Amino acid sequence: MAKKRLALIHTVNWYDKVINTPFADPWLKENPDFEVFNIMDDSLLAESLDNGMATPAVYKRMQFYFMAAESLGADVAMCTCTTVALGSRTARNYVSIPVFNIDEPMAKEAVRLGTRLGIVGTVPTSPAATQRLLEYEASQIGKSVEIVVECDEKAFEYRQQGDIPKHNERVHAVMDRLAEKVDVLVLGQISLAQIKHETKVPVLQVGHTGFAEAKRLLDQVNK
Repeated sequence: MAKKRLALIHTVNWYDKVINTPFADPWLKENPDFEVFNIMDDSLLAESLDNGMATPAVYKRMQFYFMAAESLGADVAMCTCTTVALGSRTARNYVSIPVFNIDEPMAKEAVRLGTRLGIVGTVPTSPAATQRLLEYEASQIGKSVEIVVECDEKAFEYRQQGDIPKHNERVHAVMDRLAEKVDVLVLGQISLAQIKHETKVPVLQVGHTGFAEAKRLLDQVNK
């Protein structure tokens, strides 16, 4: 029997470090009947950062990548970037396979758990995209939420320089401050998915929850 295929669409060229090694590889060991292939265009995030948001051109290119994933035999496709999340929802109009963004399961859980939600970010385009997603998921269940955002761009600079301890130190400080004000902390960026820091409120991250959703969708595919 042919393996079921998950396409991952990435917007950074260091996706191996933040997606495949910590999340996809263990997931594949647990699910030997699945396989993963990658599509990467790092201009998607670069253009979004240059413009302060994902542009129409970014969203348009994403549709091509989802259609390419389908034509390459993917049974499910998941985008791994928070900033361009809207492009994943749009792609559902163009492809026949299940498509979702890695942060969607996390957002559903966040609006279930609390009404005052804190978003931690380090890339300026990411919190805005996460906020839109949280508001969308809240509207889907008829719930009103209040959202507080804190973004530490200096932390991302440290990450790009390879100084992970300094990056983590700054993110931990943001988490501690924000936890005093909210019911739930939401770390939407994939670059924050490996942060391990407990606070007085629940901390929700992308990564494992996204791959759990991919498994759920792949299990529904008949091969």
